[in-house]
Amino acid sequence: MDGRWDARRHALRVQGRDLLQLWLLPGLAAVLPWRWCFALYRRLARWPWLYRAEVEAALAGAQQRGWLAPAEAARWATERRLVSLVDHADFFLSRTRGDGWLRRHVEVRGQWPAPEQPAILCTFHWGAGTWALRHARLAGMQAHMLVAGLDSPAYRGRPVMFAYGRRRVAMIARELGQPTLDTSAPLRVLLDCLQQQHQVMVVLDVPADEVSASCEVQLLGAPARMPRALLRLAVQRQLPVVVFLCGIDLATGRRWIDIQPLPLHDNVPVLAADLFGRLDAAIRGQPTLWHFWGQAARFWGS
Repeated sequence: MDGRWDARRHALRVQGRDLLQLWLLPGLAAVLPWRWCFALYRRLARWPWLYRAEVEAALAGAQQRGWLAPAEAARWATERRLVSLVDHADFFLSRTRGDGWLRRHVEVRGQWPAPEQPAILCTFHWGAGTWALRHARLAGMQAHMLVAGLDSPAYRGRPVMFAYGRRRVAMIARELGQPTLDTSAPLRVLLDCLQQQHQVMVVLDVPADEVSASCEVQLLGAPARMPRALLRLAVQRQLPVVVFLCGIDLATGRRWIDIQPLPLHDNVPVLAADLFGRLDAAIRGQPTLWHFWGQAARFWGS
């Protein structure tokens, strides 16, 4: 009996934490002016219990890779919590703010390809990318985001997190104005989109154990493995590849989107080196904006 009660209490604590961290605190962005909300988030980011498991995993991964000195741990933890708050808050901002919010709070550098140009649009789990989706749609892109299914073990026994994940996927389709594509979809589904002069959008830095084909790249001075299937498609079809990064000014809460078309490559390793060189530079510039420090072993294998 005591064991069942302890399990129930633990489950309730998990659901309460998910409710607070994914819905209630980020949801403040829906009702507060962004300037006030971001100032509050900067204060909340000092609370050690906020996103505790995620932050501890991120710090351990960064320390393992030699990217975090012990004296910097407190600053890193605060910045990681702030990045998580902003990233989750964008779900609520996207539902309650119009296009004028984007023009006021987001600086855009570069241009998307022509709307009728089939292309591969690539980004990474770095920063907060929601407003890039809105901007791509406003620029005429007809992009379909590749999205993994919600059958991950991480959702098991966590209905609050699952509900958030499901609505977040729906947000992607709403912001882009096009249905998402499952990452397990056959190649012909992607080809159909491209043949309709649409674009395929992908978040490229996914651990190699989640994909069927990977290639080795240099990332932060060491060999890492990343997905290669879309890169091979881009090379074979000579499709334009565009990289976009979505940064956060952690002092002011302002955002920026940097859109960079890559030259056409006829070699997958060269294209991969070009693409992941952009991720390398982004992480080196603002390492706490990378969301996957906690998964470091799955990229570098140690």
